[in-house]
Amino acid sequence: MRTVVPWPHPVLRTPAADVAEITDEIRALWSDMIAVMEAMPGVGLAAVQLGVPLRLAVVDASTARGQAVRMANPEILHASVEFRDHEEASPCLPGVSAMVKRPRAVTVRFMDEASATVERDFVGLWAVSVQHQIDHLAGQMYFDRLTKLKRDMLLKRAAKRRG
Repeated sequence: MRTVVPWPHPVLRTPAADVAEITDEIRALWSDMIAVMEAMPGVGLAAVQLGVPLRLAVVDASTARGQAVRMANPEILHASVEFRDHEEASPCLPGVSAMVKRPRAVTVRFMDEASATVERDFVGLWAVSVQHQIDHLAGQMYFDRLTKLKRDMLLKRAAKRRG
């Protein structure tokens, strides 16, 4: 199984490259990403978290699991004006989390596993996870959405946990 790259690995701060086409290698990477996401367990994972600088993400916020959405080049087309607070974390920075305010719903365009361009609405935890993964693909972490004071405190706690 692939491993998650730890913060502050440079790949986590570098915008990922677009995916030109869906190949068997991309499909295999998505399968690896889903396996890592399920093992965490988590509700999403971006390829950059595995050290692969491509705009690929998987999201599964279903209660039953096994409903993973595979996305290449995801982009937010529309975000709701209503926001929601949610506790967010990342396996790249284990042991810490923070409340992040994000739009409650988003419409996202992406290329799916059949190379089709899809527009899909995500609400609630699905929307939070999709936005979180898109941030990763842009070289951003969830704590970048915090105030400087909260971000510094979170990073100091994470450093203490690492020893």
